[in-house]
Amino acid sequence: MTARPVVDVAVGVLIRPDGRFLLASRPEGKPYAHYWEFPGGKLEPGETVAAALARELHEELGVDIAAANPWVVREFEYPHVHVRLHFCRVTNWRGEPHAREGQVFRFCALDDLPAGPLLPATVPVLRWLDLAPLYAITDASQLGTTQFLHRLEHQLQQGLRLVLFREPDLANSGAEPLFHETLAHVRSAGGRLLVSSRHPWQWAFAADGVHLTSRDLAACTRRPDVPWVCASAHDLAQLEHAAALGLDFTVLGPVLETASHPTAPGIGWPAFAAIAARTSVPVYAIGGLSPKDLARAQSIGAHGIAVQRAAWGDD
Repeated sequence: MTARPVVDVAVGVLIRPDGRFLLASRPEGKPYAHYWEFPGGKLEPGETVAAALARELHEELGVDIAAANPWVVREFEYPHVHVRLHFCRVTNWRGEPHAREGQVFRFCALDDLPAGPLLPATVPVLRWLDLAPLYAITDASQLGTTQFLHRLEHQLQQGLRLVLFREPDLANSGAEPLFHETLAHVRSAGGRLLVSSRHPWQWAFAADGVHLTSRDLAACTRRPDVPWVCASAHDLAQLEHAAALGLDFTVLGPVLETASHPTAPGIGWPAFAAIAARTSVPVYAIGGLSPKDLARAQSIGAHGIAVQRAAWGDD
């Protein structure tokens, strides 16, 4: 059987400051009519993703993009077409969206979705939208347990919602009480806690999921049976393996030189951008970063940043 050609499509995820995102219902006469999707359209010959996205959003909704970031590229096979979807997050635009092609649209939240069916390729995007931009890694072995818990509570009050419990310098017997305290704090704030695969797996089952080390990722042949699964990666092959396993997101780096490995250079922003542009799951930048690097990371394709020392700065 001859493989069908792949059609490149630019997709815009318009996100308001309150976090609500725009979904549109496909008009009558199109395949999957009345299914809800993110707006966008096919790239014309010689057209870039950014140019196609700007054109399509103007044609469909009458808005002009002021700020859009690359996000995730994913292929999807429908009965009628094989598409390569270039998802971009659009956080700033000029003009008030209005239907120019007879479609129905509205701004939604994850707990306020349309009653109609969702286009299949739209479904995983909703899960990505539930991922916070800042992924904070615990640092109790450096700060001390009391100081760490104090700073954790402060950061949770400031909006932190995604935390990785990783304490390799603490014996598991000493880390277990800290894990349970950390979990209680994060859960109380409505956040999500993942546990490094360096620690006992029962902790990951008690929390919200697991973060696989790159070594454990390499040995993994199927997705672990926990709600959320992340993995550390250092190159495109590892990212592709994570995507093939159906992991939820990845962490790629180190981008810059880190305090723990001051003689090891990072891969740098250009290399990070080149690798991230080819992955089909959200990817966080890690290594020598601080919250001040978030905007830069997102502008070149990162979902967000993962930080350790800089996550627990003086409050």
